[in-house]
Amino acid sequence: MKFLLKLLFLLLSLVAIVLIVGLFIDGKFSVKRSITINQPQEVVFDYISSLNNQQEYGVWHKKDPTIKITTKGTDGTVGYISAWESSQEDIGKGEQEITHIVYNKRIDTEIRFKEPMNGTCQASIIVERDTNNSSTVTWIMKGESTYPYNILALFMNVDKEIGPDLENGLNNLKDILESQNN
Repeated sequence: MKFLLKLLFLLLSLVAIVLIVGLFIDGKFSVKRSITINQPQEVVFDYISSLNNQQEYGVWHKKDPTIKITTKGTDGTVGYISAWESSQEDIGKGEQEITHIVYNKRIDTEIRFKEPMNGTCQASIIVERDTNNSSTVTWIMKGESTYPYNILALFMNVDKEIGPDLENGLNNLKDILESQNN
């Protein structure tokens, strides 16, 4: 019985230490990836300004072919919402809303995750002209994990978790847009 009490005390002490450490962990994250696409800035922006096109180049829609998508508003305009629902736990349920557009330069969205966990993050896709026929596209996701979820930062690298998905999405975007040249 004494052994069990000592073990229980040890476990409770470890949990308390982790929770106290969590008070001092910065839960902010930022993930950024870029790619050069051999298409004019206007062509790239016209394509990425439609959230519906993310179903073609974003990797999350491809992970579940049975994902249910619902929309509200006019695609490519501020206030447009694209919602998703998947039975796959790593995709879950949520929505993305266009919050700001700078024509031919950037589109900003807020992503609201509802399942399996609640949370929000900000995403931006920025298009910069390199030459008349070449553009650099940068995809950025920023957010903050609040206490006690920020403790996960001790065990997980958000850049390594999300970065490859952004890279794959940008590579898909490049393939789609550059194939329009042929």
